[in-house]
Amino acid sequence: MVENQEMLAELNQLVARLYQQGECKVALQIAHYAVLKTKETYGNNHAEYAKSLNNLALLYDSLGEHDKAEPLYLEALQITKNAQGENHADFASFLNNLSQIYYSFGANEEVDQPGEMSSELQNDVQDEDDPDYAESVENMAELCSFLAEYQKAEPLCTQALSKRKEELGEDHPDYAESLSNIVLLYASIGAYEKAVPLCIQALQIRKEMLGTDHPEYIKSLTSLAGLYASMGNYDKAEPLYREAMETTWKVTGENNPEYIKTLSNLAGLYYSMKSYGKAEPLYLEAVELTRRVIGENNLEYIQSLNDLAGLYYSMQEYEKAELLYLEAVELTRRVIGENNPEYIQSLSNLAGLYYSMEALEKAEPLYLEALQVTKKVLGVDHPDYTRSLNDLAGLYYSMQEYEKAEPFYLEALQATKKVLGEEHPDYVTSLNRLAGLYYAMEAYEKAEPLYLEALRIQERTQEK
Repeated sequence: MVENQEMLAELNQLVARLYQQGECKVALQIAHYAVLKTKETYGNNHAEYAKSLNNLALLYDSLGEHDKAEPLYLEALQITKNAQGENHADFASFLNNLSQIYYSFGANEEVDQPGEMSSELQNDVQDEDDPDYAESVENMAELCSFLAEYQKAEPLCTQALSKRKEELGEDHPDYAESLSNIVLLYASIGAYEKAVPLCIQALQIRKEMLGTDHPEYIKSLTSLAGLYASMGNYDKAEPLYREAMETTWKVTGENNPEYIKTLSNLAGLYYSMKSYGKAEPLYLEAVELTRRVIGENNLEYIQSLNDLAGLYYSMQEYEKAELLYLEAVELTRRVIGENNPEYIQSLSNLAGLYYSMEALEKAEPLYLEALQVTKKVLGVDHPDYTRSLNDLAGLYYSMQEYEKAEPFYLEALQATKKVLGEEHPDYVTSLNRLAGLYYAMEAYEKAEPLYLEALRIQERTQEK
């Protein structure tokens, strides 16, 4: 998923920043965590997992811990050889890295393995009198946020903000950065009302201290627009996204990835507003610029295709959407391979389109492939596997092939119960789906207890 990829990219940026600041122990622990999350997202035979191993090895290597780097380089090499071949640029790069350590020697003290990381990392925060104290606290807060430990992250962010205010005053760009960190935290938990005034304050500081052409000011415009959009306040979001787009074009020109992002942001807002006529030219421009500036063999280009296809889908211009989704499936297969969540999503997008077109015979093989790949890549306990089961069962239900639908709905029900528990709304939905199937089959004696169970669960949850 794109969301997971963005999270992993941010983790790697955090590792690099911590290393540059000399906080190597914290950097290593987060790098370990990045390896684990990459494995969870892509599996242990994927090129992205090999890259994460190589990044961790580079960190050990730079610290002189060559004995720890060597097995990581070796594993990355083997995965890359199997997945991409010996002629791939990554294989040559990893091989070169490995060759370098054979000219080096020595290993230093042990590094903690990831575990209860957030509690252990408390010890790595600088002393309060240290000039880098605020930045160290913010790094700790950022990690807590990554680990979804928001209750720990909020007081750390507030602590860092107070320190910045004390040291630099409220008109300093670093104070605005601390405000933005709290904004991100609040936005991640949906506390938009808390985030907005802080984001406005950061925007004003950056406008006065850095000017309206500065990238940090544009970033604040985008953040504030995103908050308003999430709150459904589209009238406030639109001029902010438009200002960000126009300013970025003025500063960087159109042949720049940052400008493309602003196009997509504004197009996405119009999509949410159902102003499809306004969204279409922006998405079209984003596709063409991404093709020209970044290239077709890239996730950003694939995402731009999916965005435009999704727009045409919503406009019920299915023939236009089909061409784009087909291109996205083929490119995803070629660029990142089939054993990947992004490929699963591309299959599901195309299958869903065919379902809406009532081309059910075209949707079936795509849903079947999506289910098989999901099981292989993510496992049977992943929510996406349950979703794939329901998609396929729903297809067979629509085709009135009820006997084919039944085992998939049954498996989805059991998987939801195992992963989420009986009190979860998704379990109630699964009960109702299976009951609806039995009702359509006129197997009323099977449908009744399922409907009753769903009703009892809903009554219990409402009483709590």
